[in-house]
Amino acid sequence: MSADDASDDPAESSPADSPHILSEESALDEGEATDDRAGETFHAFWADVVADEIVAREPDEPVVIKGGVSPSGVAHLGNFNEIMRGYFVAEALRDRGHEVRQVFTSDDRDPLRKVPRKLANADGEVVGLGEVDAGVLGRNLGVPYTSIPDPFGESESYAAHFAGLLKADADRLNVPVEMLSNTELYADGDFDEAVRTVLADADCVREVLSEYQDKVDDEYVPFNPVCEACGKVTETVTTVDLDAETVDYVCTDMDAGGNTIEGCGHEGSATFREGKLPWRLEWPAQWDVLGVDFEPFGKDHAEGSWPSGVDIARNVFGEEPPVPMVYEWFTLDGEAFSSSEGNVVTVQELLGLLEPKVLRYFFALHPKKARDLSIERLDQLVDRFDRFERAYFGEVDDPDLTAFAERAYPFVVGRPDDPPTERPVRLPYTFAAVLGMVDDPDFRERLARDEGHIPDDADADAVDAALARVEQARNWAERTGNEYDYRLQPDLPEIEFDDDIAAGLDDLADFVAAGHDGEAIQAEMYETARAHDIEVSDFFAAGYRLFFDDTQGPRLGEFLGELERDYVVDRLRREA
Repeated sequence: MSADDASDDPAESSPADSPHILSEESALDEGEATDDRAGETFHAFWADVVADEIVAREPDEPVVIKGGVSPSGVAHLGNFNEIMRGYFVAEALRDRGHEVRQVFTSDDRDPLRKVPRKLANADGEVVGLGEVDAGVLGRNLGVPYTSIPDPFGESESYAAHFAGLLKADADRLNVPVEMLSNTELYADGDFDEAVRTVLADADCVREVLSEYQDKVDDEYVPFNPVCEACGKVTETVTTVDLDAETVDYVCTDMDAGGNTIEGCGHEGSATFREGKLPWRLEWPAQWDVLGVDFEPFGKDHAEGSWPSGVDIARNVFGEEPPVPMVYEWFTLDGEAFSSSEGNVVTVQELLGLLEPKVLRYFFALHPKKARDLSIERLDQLVDRFDRFERAYFGEVDDPDLTAFAERAYPFVVGRPDDPPTERPVRLPYTFAAVLGMVDDPDFRERLARDEGHIPDDADADAVDAALARVEQARNWAERTGNEYDYRLQPDLPEIEFDDDIAAGLDDLADFVAAGHDGEAIQAEMYETARAHDIEVSDFFAAGYRLFFDDTQGPRLGEFLGELERDYVVDRLRREA
């Protein structure tokens, strides 16, 4: 959601208009059950709470769910919040028999206010400005995104490149969202009536906005033309002609977060289709133009743009605002997502590390809870999804989690009309990372079967699907450089050991052959080294040489406990 003016002093909104009310009605997360309080139905899945509120208004069909974003940098995971929150509500409504239209506006007539540090290419890979034509951005500060060339030289504009990335991500997650361009809506005349309404009663607009923005005075005209001379968005309108649907303007300087974007001084005329409404007016105008019934948005708008939007919708456009829902931001490894600062991760990047279902599950968790997406600890998210999935199939003794899973899981896996009846075979994520140290697919499968993670009766498709997680976990290990970022050598390295180390390896082989687990093997390595008067570090280095042809690696004993026993014994005896 763009927020050109959202930093001004907000006014208090009435409790009935607060977007917090809706999300606080159900404080449910994975760990809370459904109940019935004071005669009201409470749901295990927050999307049903929202659906109730929408249905209570008896909306026309199709029900319109909207989100939006200003294409200011990388199309990152944070931008996807509104798409996924809207999607789950849309699915809950469809499950009740309603026709739903989910739209997502690219607020691409907004001006570029600063050059981002990072961008994403057509494959969703984050790149630095040194890999693109960054000059087209620096030369176009203050220009609408749709008028800025694509720095990658592939799409018709910077805005089109950005919107294309979001649409591709929605397709990857199987979310049927309709992407809309604000520039095209203006050009096609969809905003004509909204602009006329605003400019015809500018005094009313000033009175409403003055409660929310200090800069609104008696000279303020709520329309921003695009200068025909330099192409920048300007804020100085001198006259309005409602009959001709034009404004006269002077291209003056624009404030951009403490920096100044210089205007060219040109005096000209623009039609209603050659400019834009200021953000605080444009947002409620979108509700009116598109007939929006529900819109989720971040907490930054809940106490700024939302209350002013409610006021403007009712007192300027004569319409009721849509059902709102505020969501908490989530962070990336403890830091706020920021396109301009480059602290981002894209959907495409994450789908190289985990299954789409896991990412959809992340967004299915309650939106009022702040969460951190940690790449370093991605295994914990996958483990939580696996438990959530097992709960759906009745394999977890947790009634609250089971209630949440029974309702949400079919939406998470994209099968509300045909819920799964058999639990997929899943490899624990860290075990998949262990298998990622092995290149041989057949060896991977043998190890997985040996550890009991693949049932004997699993068919070929189930096995392939389970083993697909191995490459994702391997990518995760490589990205983070964690303890699983090593490669098991397929052949015995050519290396000679001193007699005392060789004897220690033979004794360790006997210990492993006796059937001990990884933790016991780890402890025995210390005992074996001491028994043969070997430096512990030298003994571990010998083990790493045998298995990785390196002098370091993961916790070796625990790792060996995950491998096929006969294979480990033979390698320790230098026989394979």
